[in-house]
Amino acid sequence: MSNINPDPFTTRPEIDGTFGVVTSTHWIATAIGMATLEKGGNAFDAGAATAFTLQVVEPHLNGPGGDVPIIVHDIKRGRTEVICGQGPAPSGATIAHYRGEGLEMVPGTGLLAACVPGTFESWMLLLRDYGTLRLRDVLEPAIAYARDGYPLVERASATIATVEQMFRKHWTTSAAVYLPNNEVPKPGTLFTNKTLSETYARILKEAESAGADRVAQIERARKAWSHGFVAEAIDQFCRTQDIMDVSGSPHRGVLRADDMARWQPTVEAPLTYDYGRYTVCKPGVWSQGPVMLQQLALLKGFELDGLDPAGPEFIHLQVECAKLAFADREKFYGDPNFNEIPITTLLSDAYNDERRKLISDRASLDFVPGSVQGFGSVVKLRRQQGNREAVGAMGAGEPTVGRFGEVRRHRAFGHHRFRWQHDLGDPVRRLAAVVGGDSGTRLLPRQPRADVLARGESSGSAGAGQAPAHHA
Repeated sequence: MSNINPDPFTTRPEIDGTFGVVTSTHWIATAIGMATLEKGGNAFDAGAATAFTLQVVEPHLNGPGGDVPIIVHDIKRGRTEVICGQGPAPSGATIAHYRGEGLEMVPGTGLLAACVPGTFESWMLLLRDYGTLRLRDVLEPAIAYARDGYPLVERASATIATVEQMFRKHWTTSAAVYLPNNEVPKPGTLFTNKTLSETYARILKEAESAGADRVAQIERARKAWSHGFVAEAIDQFCRTQDIMDVSGSPHRGVLRADDMARWQPTVEAPLTYDYGRYTVCKPGVWSQGPVMLQQLALLKGFELDGLDPAGPEFIHLQVECAKLAFADREKFYGDPNFNEIPITTLLSDAYNDERRKLISDRASLDFVPGSVQGFGSVVKLRRQQGNREAVGAMGAGEPTVGRFGEVRRHRAFGHHRFRWQHDLGDPVRRLAAVVGGDSGTRLLPRQPRADVLARGESSGSAGAGQAPAHHA
């Protein structure tokens, strides 16, 4: 019997709609986004509602303490824009302070890794300047699911299990949230986060005390977050709690309420690259989004049209281009407020013509960044043999994505892939009992509705959360 759909199977199909389309990484969040459209909201309203719901139903992937680059295109404005939701390092995060703590590297977990959390302010900016609905309309579904519960996905349960002992021994506020009844919650069980619900409910109450005007409510909510009780709670927690981190010793954080009060998200033009009939948009060099543009600049020099997209030759070229682009990320990318990044050169034909010559028919196992006169840093590699069990036990790495020491080999052509990601308890992403027990950083909503597109993705992975046709 022939298939009803003759097209090749894909887990990321193209999705069309006559009224609107919502996609996310969780069915409940997608349903909330679509419901937001159906009750008259636009794509940006739906994007915010979906994002806040994802913070609840996917606590292993994102949370209120994270960061978020958002790409938006509003047909009324006639342009694509980027909202930078990447908060900076705290003013107290100085080299002298970390060395005074006996550290040569910033720990990848715990409070010393925390930057200013950017998600809440960024979604509020999106709602205020691009949306149409009230704060209650986009925040109430998340409050309800956090209060009343939702079926926990298997991956969340498995992630909690990987850091169970860390929670029990050291991160007891996280254990209070993620180990209900003193055990790892089973997949499918009804999971609640009442502290997060109460936190957002309090923000909503304070917002609505500003009166009926939606903009005034949003501004009051922002004040509650970055100038009010949330910032004060984070400040107090970081000042007083000695939290175990990957260094093997407990440390207090340096994030302060003043850091949160000083920072606001910004709106800027995206970086773009023309590839065939597409113009691909990405956030700036403060993210790793331009890595994809660099990959396209490298791939442009190969004849890909005649290759099987699932075949070894196509995948080999794609992976090898990715290696070169990510090597450049390590050497050149950084905060453009403090460093000049040669992104024009990195995307130029001349530069990529030379880089492309490094690709052969064999998989490269070397770290090979490019060279641009006068730019770039010296990248020092630390190679560790065997499983990093000691590191994993302290919660480093993202259990949702890979395992420390894991080597994956593609059978067709022998590519090695190492995945280095953030921990579930990373930075103030933990926020644990402070602002609601949630602790991730990933936000993956993207909400096209006929003529507008709202798009957000995490900063954790260049390929994470990419929609079929609109890549952030």
